[in-house]
Amino acid sequence: MSFRRYSLIVIGFIVFASCKQKKKATLTGDDKVEASDFIGFFQPVKLSFVYTDTALEKKETDSLFLSRAVFTQFVPDSVLTAIYKKTNPKIFALGKTEGPAGEHYLFVKTIAPANNQLLVLAFDKKEKYLATLHGLSPDKNPATTQLFTLDRRFTITRTTQLRNKDGSTNEGKDVYAFDVDAKTFTLIMTDALGDKKELINPIDTFSRTHKWSADYTAGNKNLVSIRDGRRSGSLQFYVHFDKNNSECTGELKGEATIRTATTAEYNKKGDPCILKFVFSSTTVTLQEVEGCGSKRPMNCTLNGSFKKVKNPKTVAN
Repeated sequence: MSFRRYSLIVIGFIVFASCKQKKKATLTGDDKVEASDFIGFFQPVKLSFVYTDTALEKKETDSLFLSRAVFTQFVPDSVLTAIYKKTNPKIFALGKTEGPAGEHYLFVKTIAPANNQLLVLAFDKKEKYLATLHGLSPDKNPATTQLFTLDRRFTITRTTQLRNKDGSTNEGKDVYAFDVDAKTFTLIMTDALGDKKELINPIDTFSRTHKWSADYTAGNKNLVSIRDGRRSGSLQFYVHFDKNNSECTGELKGEATIRTATTAEYNKKGDPCILKFVFSSTTVTLQEVEGCGSKRPMNCTLNGSFKKVKNPKTVAN
């Protein structure tokens, strides 16, 4: 065999081996894929991420298509069967974003006859599936419109608007936040259609044996809830605020370290916000120490004083 012919065979083998090595699993068939490839298939989106029920009805490009076989390698098939029973929906990857604790949020559109849905999938920083939230589930009422938003504070709002026969409009909202520790999406506020408002406190049932564990309010729209900490020397808190005729609204949930006999401080690694709690026998005062702009609109602050609500007493039988 000539040297030239031998060289061509060797080169051909190298090219063949290289092509074979570069072949990647497809996400549209039955191939086994890595979690990094699955999450990497979703393109990053900028926050706030907004999606409407009209966009949910639009046709998607094939380049966003995911097979059910690939999807269910990482997401329980029960997520789809709970919605579609035996129907096999088409699945499309709309986008993704990364949360403050390194968690991943994936936006998925599922399509079936007369039943299109927007789903939000949560994965931890190790790319393991945690939970699913139904972002949009349109109804059949032509008088309503729906809007989904994930804002820069990672608060999820699902808004429904109802057009009345007299031309007026009613609006309802469900507000969610993802609890990384509990690995679940939590409903933190409901503003029902027809102006009926209900504030849901996600830590209401937690233990309140510490002297500062109580609810503190400033009107019926502003709440600071303090509960016993999960570790020694700490307090859990939930803050909901609605100021300036609802131009300044938001929530904050976390754990604060007790600094002195009358103060505690939220200062979480990786979060620039430092929030101080100053307690008295009848109030708690919030003071922004540093970097809390991402937790609220620019036109207001978290600062304020809240009056203590008496703890409910147990009535003996």
